[in-house]
Amino acid sequence: MTTAADSSNDIMLIFDGDCPLCRNYSQAVRIRQSLGQLHLVNARNDAAMRSELQRRQLDIDQGMVLKLGDNWHHGAEAVQMLAMISSRSGLFNQFHYWLFKSPGRTKLMYPFLRACRNALLTLLAKTKINQ
Repeated sequence: MTTAADSSNDIMLIFDGDCPLCRNYSQAVRIRQSLGQLHLVNARNDAAMRSELQRRQLDIDQGMVLKLGDNWHHGAEAVQMLAMISSRSGLFNQFHYWLFKSPGRTKLMYPFLRACRNALLTLLAKTKINQ
């Protein structure tokens, strides 16, 4: 896993680096090596990526984004896709797969996770990315 930028064969996870939950989640998730390299992109530090997300009408404040090849996934869909391509090594990744492999369960849980992120950012006196 690296923190580099774009390659169409690789996988990018774009997240809010000021959110401890988002940052720790992004660093903990592992994908199967056969699928490519996972690149972590902190949206707060990458103005070009924020512009690309806005052009695609993907609000990073409403959910993380997963770029998988030419496909862009946002919010609950991104988390569910990550579960499907994740390795099953380690307790976190096994639990992540079990919890989010179901699109319905992920859509049900994601608003709660986003609310936790928003509450945490408020407690830490952090602004939203798209101010």
